[in-house]
Amino acid sequence: MNIILNGAKGRMGRIVDAAAAAGGHSVVARVDFGYAGGEGLRTLDEYQGPADVVIDFSNHAATAQVVDYCTKRGLPVVVATTGQTEEELALIDGAAKTVPVFLSANMSLGVALLADLAKKAAAVFPDADIEIIEKHHNQKLDVPSGTALLLARRIKEARPAAEFVIGRHENGKRTKAEIGIHSLRLGNEVGVHEIIIATGSETITLKHEAENRSLFAQGALAAAAFIAGKAPGMYDMRSIIE
Repeated sequence: MNIILNGAKGRMGRIVDAAAAAGGHSVVARVDFGYAGGEGLRTLDEYQGPADVVIDFSNHAATAQVVDYCTKRGLPVVVATTGQTEEELALIDGAAKTVPVFLSANMSLGVALLADLAKKAAAVFPDADIEIIEKHHNQKLDVPSGTALLLARRIKEARPAAEFVIGRHENGKRTKAEIGIHSLRLGNEVGVHEIIIATGSETITLKHEAENRSLFAQGALAAAAFIAGKAPGMYDMRSIIE
């Protein structure tokens, strides 16, 4: 697989680069705005050679450039960034009408399974209180994490009336409709997501811990292989596991 890697100089970009090489793939273009002096390409438009897919691990602010490049070239794209605005999500959705787009707030198959289990638990216990706790390193920008929102939205599929309460900070009783989402930022934490479902007589805890970032790289490569050759449309981790 020939890969254009956007955000190649970042922490995850470097891990994806190494994982691609270990898996026998070829990174044909390394793109990052931080490159200088021949290190690599600063913009996607600088590369017009052959490629099978674009993997974007840069920043959500690059969304417009990424989707414009991919739609013009007819290239599938794995969007592995988080924190997109509504306008940026609309751009991604528009691109999916022209090219295959793989969008996931978390590139872990384990998290995809966790989301399915959370939805099922919410359906089995419709009156239970549900809280989500996420932990990440102290340099993470978006709050709550994209994964926490992904989990909350999957639960909402089973509870359409659910309301997200992010970082509860006011006095008052908890409502039955709310799903609490709490964010912790500390040290070098890779990522922990915990869902607590409490009925009053029993408690179920679902938890996923990312032990190192290589799992996200492997997931991104699996996503890239999955959408190569697919019809235009929106795909995510559920597309792989279902």
